Amino acid sequence: MRVLAYELRRLRGLRSTWLLLAAVLLCDAVVAAVLAGQRPEGPLPGPAGVRLLTAAFPLLPLPFAALGAGLLGALAYGHEVRFPGLPASCVSYPRRVRLLVAKLLVIGPVAGLLALATLLVDTVAVHFALPTGVTVAAWADPSALSGRVSGALASAGLSGLADLPGAFGPVALVAGHGVPGALLAFVLLTVVAGWTGVLTASLTRSAVAGVLVLCALPPLLESGVALLLRQTGTPWPTRAAELLPFQSGVEWAYGWVYGGDRRVAPGGAALTDPALLAAVAAPAAVLLVAALVVQARRRAL
Repeated sequence: MRVLAYELRRLRGLRSTWLLLAAVLLCDAVVAAVLAGQRPEGPLPGPAGVRLLTAAFPLLPLPFAALGAGLLGALAYGHEVRFPGLPASCVSYPRRVRLLVAKLLVIGPVAGLLALATLLVDTVAVHFALPTGVTVAAWADPSALSGRVSGALASAGLSGLADLPGAFGPVALVAGHGVPGALLAFVLLTVVAGWTGVLTASLTRSAVAGVLVLCALPPLLESGVALLLRQTGTPWPTRAAELLPFQSGVEWAYGWVYGGDRRVAPGGAALTDPALLAAVAAPAAVLLVAALVVQARRRAL
């Protein structure tokens, strides 16, 4: 518990922590509002709404929240290397491992809260920035609502969100069919990005190098999964192809992997497909094992 308290005090005491969190929230809201203002007239489908809420900007490997969480994790470890709290001779291997685990345990919840905060800010920004000719499908069409939201409205005696006052308009952006699951994937992605930032910085002993490795992982990972699915003849999962926010820029930069058009079929691989889960989990597991092995060979952080 003392090492957790130490890491939490250290993270709160850094001015860069608060500046980074504020910059992520500001950039996220601005990008979401700009993208929402460029939407053409007509209904706003669920996948497009998810990209707006997560501020998925083309050519960026990760959303701003995930990049911010990764940078926060990398800075947490990089600052420890530059300004160690203990002399190198006093930091044994078990203590270094406990400190690494403490950083992961602190960065994880902070990254999750950052993702939730960006979703809240982006929901309000998108609601006010959408042109008047754009209608959110979940607000106008009850059949576009997710099952749980429909059940909750039915239990309250309402047929759809349109029966609610106009002040509840932003709720429609997060209530569409499949949208809650996609936003949960976004939160998990942000948490994993924060952990990855810590682990890559621990391997390189540099916050800058750790962030560069973090930015390189999503394109490599998605390309590897695409090649694996292509070799097995399995189409991309519908939800993964349509709703995961980090694919917006990668699809443009690595379109050659898919042979021009990405194949998507409702009967394709599920998000729980073992090959898909193994491909996604392998980099994080490899980074963790590598960090533990490297720490065993070092005499300092």
